[in-house]
Amino acid sequence: QVQLVESGGGLVQPGGSLRLSCAASGSIFRIYAMGWYRQAPGKQRELVATVTGGGITNYLDSVKGRFTISIENAKNAVYLQMNSLSPEDTAVYYCNADSSTRSTPLHRRDYWGQGTQVTVSS
Repeated sequence: QVQLVESGGGLVQPGGSLRLSCAASGSIFRIYAMGWYRQAPGKQRELVATVTGGGITNYLDSVKGRFTISIENAKNAVYLQMNSLSPEDTAVYYCNADSSTRSTPLHRRDYWGQGTQVTVSS
């Protein structure tokens, strides 16, 4: 199994910044991609940003130019730098890893963290 632990959420004023971190551990064989999703109250979970092991990134349109995702392969970690935050960014942010394990190296699946709350409010 693969475990994901997020950190870095909190309360920030509009226009402020936060940096989310996520570290993967466990019986990892290969991580193909990692990413961040978010879910606001009453809304469906949505993709915020993803990054492949090779560094190819993809962003939700509304966060382009404000958020930056990065991956640190040696540490099985992914980060999300969030700038110019607005109340619309308030949500629980979930870390995701597309990974295979040592016991099933050819079978890749999604793993999820527990989520970290980000609240943007004055």
